[in-house]
Amino acid sequence: MFIAIIAAYLCGNIYIFIRAMQMLSQLSIFWKILISVGYWLGASALVISLFFRHAEIPELLSQGLFNIGSVWLLFTLYMVLALLVTDLARLAFPALRTYGFPLALGTVVCLLVYGYFNYIHPDINQLDITLDKPISGKPMKVVAISDVHLGNGTRKPQLKKFVEMINAQKPDMVVIGGDLIDNSLLPVYQQKMEEELNELKAPMGIYMVPGNHEYISGMEECERFLANTPIRLLRDTIVTLSNGLQIIGRDDRANRRRMPIAELMKKADPNKPTLLLDHQPYELGKKDSLGIDIQFCGHTHRGQVWPMSLLVDNMYEQSHGYRKWAHSHVYVSSGLSLWGPPFRIGTDSEMTVLQIR
Repeated sequence: MFIAIIAAYLCGNIYIFIRAMQMLSQLSIFWKILISVGYWLGASALVISLFFRHAEIPELLSQGLFNIGSVWLLFTLYMVLALLVTDLARLAFPALRTYGFPLALGTVVCLLVYGYFNYIHPDINQLDITLDKPISGKPMKVVAISDVHLGNGTRKPQLKKFVEMINAQKPDMVVIGGDLIDNSLLPVYQQKMEEELNELKAPMGIYMVPGNHEYISGMEECERFLANTPIRLLRDTIVTLSNGLQIIGRDDRANRRRMPIAELMKKADPNKPTLLLDHQPYELGKKDSLGIDIQFCGHTHRGQVWPMSLLVDNMYEQSHGYRKWAHSHVYVSSGLSLWGPPFRIGTDSEMTVLQIR
């Protein structure tokens, strides 16, 4: 799969490059060489960024490579689609032979501007959940987020806005469904992001489970980082709150030795309500059959952009949003932020507010 993706990306960039050179055929050889070098540096920027993600390189260089590379990734996808449309259309409309490339480029730029605007304005989704099992005291407000991806993609100013969004809800508890960290902790430490995380306010606690990106970044280092914040990391652990709600935090499936869900559930009191945090939304039906009351997952991003959303919708039995199963209330978040390209096209970033009674 990885080789296929790299091959498709390379072929797409060759196609765009050939079409661009055809449009720029009147330029001198100097400008053609200069544009070619710039083009292929941009096309390889993300690969370079990921390869050196743990290296001590200047923050500005690391940030620049990641930003250029992640934007280029999505630019390639939409530019290939747009050029295919214009190349087919010019069979019927010969004028597109001259104007096809500029038309495709302008369309893609407009689409990316829209996608960025949509990304930086996440939705706040409210959901009321009534359980069969008792919770003592008043109804409980829980802010549930996932896939923040702190690092070169989601930087400290954006994290500050997210923290303000969460605190504005005045939650009793905050839960994080994994992938708080992106690819490396180096930019997280460089930007002192723990300062913003320490501003989170939730009297009943802030709980998190690992995602696959915590393992990519280094789990032990992530644990050390989180120890300096109010976030409690749960790895195959159950915490019972004062109102009786049991928070079941499952380790990510990237850990092949994580506890089977049936074994983990043996530690829970079946007479008390349960909220399961599990980063990747697999085995939802099995968890439902075990009597788990609420499941919260992330990971999918719902593909982030169309047409990847169509693929993701078919990969998972529940790719995003809310669904009531036979017993479980299941919510799969499309993510408060995202990985890589800072665009949402056909999907939305979101924060979910659960009212549990």
